Amino acid sequence: MNTKSKIFRDFKSFHPLLKTWKESDNTIVFTNGCFDIIHNGHVDSLQKSAAFGTKLIVGLNSDTSVKLLKGDKRPILNEQPRAEILAAFACIDAVIIFEEETPADIIAKIIPDVLVKGAQYEIHEIAGHDTVLNNGGKVETLELIEGISTSEIIDRIKKL
Repeated sequence: MNTKSKIFRDFKSFHPLLKTWKESDNTIVFTNGCFDIIHNGHVDSLQKSAAFGTKLIVGLNSDTSVKLLKGDKRPILNEQPRAEILAAFACIDAVIIFEEETPADIIAKIIPDVLVKGAQYEIHEIAGHDTVLNNGGKVETLELIEGISTSEIIDRIKKL
């Protein structure tokens, strides 16, 4: 699949593909993040997320959404390059960009079988957990690689 054909700017454009996947009895996995500067922690969590099912959808915070969460100096990379980098991963089947602060609305439309986030969150803190659980799905948390984060990388670069 062409990298750019994995990128969706809204649910409406993604829905036909999702419908095909669900009709084919795929196990749909959803995770999300800003993915501002891709690092090995991201790679690890994306590969582990993909292992929970047959199709991995990554919700990507838009530039507006990243600014809401991280402040006016972020993102470092705009949403299109971030989406293209993610779409190049073989383990990712779709990247859907969302504008809101959390992916709760997009999760409610997708209704994935499995929702995955880092273990720094309690399940009740994960956006969309209620939708997934109420529809018979599972919420999984992953241990993150210690000592690596985008914020730490940015801080190191600033000190150079």
